[in-house]
Amino acid sequence: MTVPGRRSSTFIRLLRSGFTDPSTAARLLDADALAAVRADPVLLDALGATADPDLALLGLVRLAEAQTPEELPRLLDTLVSAKPLRDRLLGVLGASEALADHLARHPRDWQALVTYEAADLHPGLAEFEQGLADADDPVTLRVAYRRCLLSIAARDVCGTTDVAQAAAELADLATATLRAALRIAAAAAPEDARQCRLAVIAMGKCGGNELNYVSDVDVIFVGEAAPGTDEGKGIQAATRLASHLMRICSETTVEGTIWPVDANLRPEGRNGPLVRTLASHLAYYQRWAKTWEFQALLKARAVAGDEELGAEYIAAISPLVWQAAERENFVADVQKMRRRVVDNIPAAQIDRELKLGPGGLRDVEFAVQLLQLVHGRSDATLHSGSTLDALHALAAGGYVGRADAAQLNDAYRFLRSMEHRIQLYRLRRTHLVPEDEADLRRLGRSMGLRTEPVAELNKAWRRHASAVRRLHEKLFYRPLLDAVAQLTPGETRLSPRAAGQRLEALGYADPVSALRHLEALASGVSRKAAIQRTLLPVMLGWFADSADPDAGLLNFRKVSDALGK
Repeated sequence: MTVPGRRSSTFIRLLRSGFTDPSTAARLLDADALAAVRADPVLLDALGATADPDLALLGLVRLAEAQTPEELPRLLDTLVSAKPLRDRLLGVLGASEALADHLARHPRDWQALVTYEAADLHPGLAEFEQGLADADDPVTLRVAYRRCLLSIAARDVCGTTDVAQAAAELADLATATLRAALRIAAAAAPEDARQCRLAVIAMGKCGGNELNYVSDVDVIFVGEAAPGTDEGKGIQAATRLASHLMRICSETTVEGTIWPVDANLRPEGRNGPLVRTLASHLAYYQRWAKTWEFQALLKARAVAGDEELGAEYIAAISPLVWQAAERENFVADVQKMRRRVVDNIPAAQIDRELKLGPGGLRDVEFAVQLLQLVHGRSDATLHSGSTLDALHALAAGGYVGRADAAQLNDAYRFLRSMEHRIQLYRLRRTHLVPEDEADLRRLGRSMGLRTEPVAELNKAWRRHASAVRRLHEKLFYRPLLDAVAQLTPGETRLSPRAAGQRLEALGYADPVSALRHLEALASGVSRKAAIQRTLLPVMLGWFADSADPDAGLLNFRKVSDALGK
């Protein structure tokens, strides 16, 4: 294929297929490695369906040129005859420069896609552990990790898995990686492994089975001395194993890094010992822990090491988590923590912050966790570390309106999909929406927006962020009005007990009277009642921030009654 002029049919066809640089694309298609397939219209159409056809073609040429003469025909045959595999391979190449680099260094790894294609399987923890089983040092672990990551990304970009499934698979892969790293650390120091029991507790998004492509993996380490070993020596041995595990995952090698293992959510943070006994953990949480620490523990999950010790830790900590809402100033503490996060965002980045900014992912997560901790005291269906599962349970229990929950679900899925695609490109930890036009175009196309990808992406992003901001403000207060209002048949609402729990958490000393005031203010079909239902979700928050919330609500009712209609 010769390099086309701007008016040639080839140039126009490449342009219509989505290539932004048709001249370079024509030169790449002329590569000797693609001689057998360059004229196949199926290949061009498949490249055009990717997020970035130019990037996909460049990655394909690099991959083809890295094949041995014996292996190249199999790759080319796949490109022409095996549509699912072709779409997954090209989909990855068009969405991830980092995974294209990996395939160029390890040209046989594209065949990992065949492993799961045969039965269209969604791999879980067992499959990932098998995929990492032969790794015996940090370098081979990284190669095996990227191979497994390739299979997740391939199904993700092609829509075989949704964002929640992809996040759960990423968490399973992280669990398998922590287990492999601990196995390597123990093999390097067998005497340490014999002297202790060590359990690894996943926190954050890994603990909640909703991990990103690139994220710190938050953990807490629990250790005990092995029988017959002095406690001090046992904890020292466990600390050495835990430190080695962290280095194995975090350090940079010729194959790059995996992700940092962050243990700063442990008692006393970075100032506290890396490994504590279970008794030491409990003593800290019972006497010294702050509200945000119990909020973090909501996602705690034992993932690696001594299974019995991990289960004991979760069983001991769980009751403390679900009592956290009884702490003084609980709601105020959680809301203050959220405001502090927003205040620390650099001014130049706040409008592009997908995670921490107003209307971002953290707004959904904070609101859901706050409601879980308040109502999870008496409703075990809310005990989930997954944001979307917890949101579904909150809606089913009437703690969140069904329409509000559906909007939050859609917004959270969209924002998480954006976050995934942004990170997948270079496998870097970032939550900033790019500013470059080409990056935005690739991002929009990866989200299925093909007509005007940049404009459509910005419009959808702003719409979802606006919905999250609005719902975040009212989510904690609106169901209190539904509890005293007449709902349509079949709608679920807060029980009087649940409404009382929420009012108590907000600082109202007499929730029964408060509910009575709300019923008087918001019930009925009058214009005044409709206005009150709009105002009260905000005003309840104002009263909750005052010295005497009960008096604030009572006096507002007195003023409202005196004003009449």
